[in-house]
Amino acid sequence: MIDEQTYLRFCEEALVAMRDHVLELGDDLANTRPDLLGANTPYAILTHCLGVVAGWASTVNLGEVVPRDRAAEFTATGPVAVLAADTDRMVKSLQEWVARSSVSAPPVNPTPGRQDWFSATQGGVLFHVYEELAQHRGHVDVTRDLLVARSRATD
Repeated sequence: MIDEQTYLRFCEEALVAMRDHVLELGDDLANTRPDLLGANTPYAILTHCLGVVAGWASTVNLGEVVPRDRAAEFTATGPVAVLAADTDRMVKSLQEWVARSSVSAPPVNPTPGRQDWFSATQGGVLFHVYEELAQHRGHVDVTRDLLVARSRATD
């Protein structure tokens, strides 16, 4: 089993990489969708990731409800500096939630109507959090590349 600090390092690296890409893009590009059907903005993807972390690590695992509007995550826009600060706070919150989790215990507040195999234990839920962060880090990487290439082509 992976130790707590290693797990947190993986999660933090994913969150920080997405935060840094959003900051690098700036307010305009970070809030721009690439020309792909169904694509999201880097800002929205990172906003969604913050919702994932809070929703699963706190609400599901510990039963401490963090309000979340999943649909609104994908239409979120705003200043990148605010989202960067939210990301830094989420890294600290995740550290606290992981410290209070019991990897072999069942989640305190399982998601109603879902029977996900990973949600049998709090440890499984935490690995799902990292799975989502890793997946969406890749989305932000590709989205950033597309937006930068489009921006350069129009300069």
